[in-house]
Amino acid sequence: MQSDYQLIWFRQDLRIHDHAALWHATQTGPTIALVILSPEQWQLHDDAPIKIEFYLRQLKQLKQALTALNIPLITVTVPHWQDIPKFFENLSQHLHFQHVYANIELGVNELKRDHDTQALLNRHKKDLILLNDRTLFPVASIRNQSNLPYQVFGAFKKTCYQRLQHGLPQCYPLPETQPQISCDFSSLQETDIEALQQHYAAKLPQPCIENWKIGEAYALHLLDQFIDEKLINYKNERDLPAQAGTSQLSAYMNIGIISIRQCIQALFRQQQGDFIIQSEGQQTWLDELLWREFYQHILFDFPKVSKHLPFKSSTQNIGWRDDPIGLEKWKQGQTGIPIVDAGMRQLLATGWMHNRVRMICAMFLSKNLLIDWRKGEQWFMQHLIDGDLAANNGGWQWCASTGTDAVPYFRIFNPVSQSQKFDPQGDYIRKWLPELADLDDKSIHEPYAKNSVKSLNYPVPIVDLKSSRVRAIETFKAYLH
Repeated sequence: MQSDYQLIWFRQDLRIHDHAALWHATQTGPTIALVILSPEQWQLHDDAPIKIEFYLRQLKQLKQALTALNIPLITVTVPHWQDIPKFFENLSQHLHFQHVYANIELGVNELKRDHDTQALLNRHKKDLILLNDRTLFPVASIRNQSNLPYQVFGAFKKTCYQRLQHGLPQCYPLPETQPQISCDFSSLQETDIEALQQHYAAKLPQPCIENWKIGEAYALHLLDQFIDEKLINYKNERDLPAQAGTSQLSAYMNIGIISIRQCIQALFRQQQGDFIIQSEGQQTWLDELLWREFYQHILFDFPKVSKHLPFKSSTQNIGWRDDPIGLEKWKQGQTGIPIVDAGMRQLLATGWMHNRVRMICAMFLSKNLLIDWRKGEQWFMQHLIDGDLAANNGGWQWCASTGTDAVPYFRIFNPVSQSQKFDPQGDYIRKWLPELADLDDKSIHEPYAKNSVKSLNYPVPIVDLKSSRVRAIETFKAYLH
C-alpha cells in the first residue's frame, strides 16, 4: 500500500461539506478517514443515549458519503481517551499514513487527548494537524485591548461584529472524488456501527428516534426553512414554547452535521454574503449564534468550567441544600409547578427542551430548591440530544448566578409569571401535562392557587415560591458579602 496518504480523524464533525480538516487533508494527498468510538468515555462525560444514538446513525450516513468520494472509513473502539495515543502507535504499524488531520475540540479532556496524541505522533515524525472548525473565529483570537479573553458577552459580541464587518467566514468546498485506494483493514478490529446504534436505540422510545432525522441534506433543509419562514418572527416567537419558533438546529450543530459557517452564510444570503443586518429576527439569531461562540471560547480560555468549578470563584462555597427527594421530583417533572414539570417531561420524552423553559427549570432548581446547579447540569447532559459542554455549562451557570454575565443572584425568575407570559393559553403545559388539560387558561399556570380547585391527579407544589426566593437571596448574600 502507498505510504503517503493522510488520515482524517472525524470527531464531533460528521459531515463532508464545509469541513476544515477534511478539506486540508484531501488537498495534501490521498486520504483515509478514521472514527474512534469511546463508550466508556461517553459515560464519564454523561453523554445522553439519545445523543449517542443520533451520532451513530449519522456516522452510518457519513460512511456512505465518504464512500462516494472514494475515502475509506475505519471505525474502531478505544474505550478511554487516555488509550488513544497508544492506538495511533499501533495503527502506524499497520497503516503507513503521513499525518493526521482533525478539527480542534475545546474541553480539558479533549485538549489533553490531542496533546498526548500529538506528542506520540511527533516521536514517529508524524503530526496531528488541528484546524478551527467549531467556532466562527479561532479560539484565542478574540481579545480585549489588554490581549486578555473577554469575560462579558456584550464586549465579546461587539468585537465579533467588528470582525464580521471585514468579511464573513467562508465555507470550505466539497473535496473532489479521489482515485480509489487499495487498502486492507483486516488487521484492524472494526466496530459494528449498526449493532452499537441498535444497543443505544433499545434504550429510547421509538418516537425519540423518529423525531430526529439525520443527514446533511436534512439539516440544510431545516436551516433554509428557518431562514425563509421563521426568521422574520424569531425575535418574538423564540420564547414561546408552544410554538415551533426556534431553528431546531442545535442537535445538528452539536455533532457537526451542519457547521457554524453554513449557518452564518445562510443568515446573510439575501445580503449576498455582506454583513448587513436588515431585521430584528436576523440580529436576534446572530446574537444567539454568538452566545454559542462566546461559551465555546470561555471553555477554552477558562478550563476550570470543564472541571465542575464555577466561573465566579466567589460562588465556590455557596451553601447548596442536600435535597434528594426534591431533586428527583424535579428530574421526573413532579414539582407541582406546571411550566417546570412540562419542560422536564418534554426532556424525558424527546431528548430536547425549549430554551426559555431550560432557563426556567434551571433557575427553579438552583434558586427555589437551592440545589447545586451541577446536579442539574449533569441531568441535562444525560438526556439532551444537543448536550454540549460549553453551552450547557454556560446556561446553567448563568441561571445559578455563578457564571459569566450571570443574572444577579437577587433576580430570580418566578416560574408562574414566566409561564403566564410565554405560554399564556397554557398550550405547552397541556401538551406535556395532560392531567391539567381541562383547566382554564388562568388556573393551569397555578392549579392550587385557589382553594376551590378540585382534587387533581397532579402534585401540590413542593416548595413555596415566595419564601424559597427569600431563602435563596439570603443564602447568596451570606456567602458573597
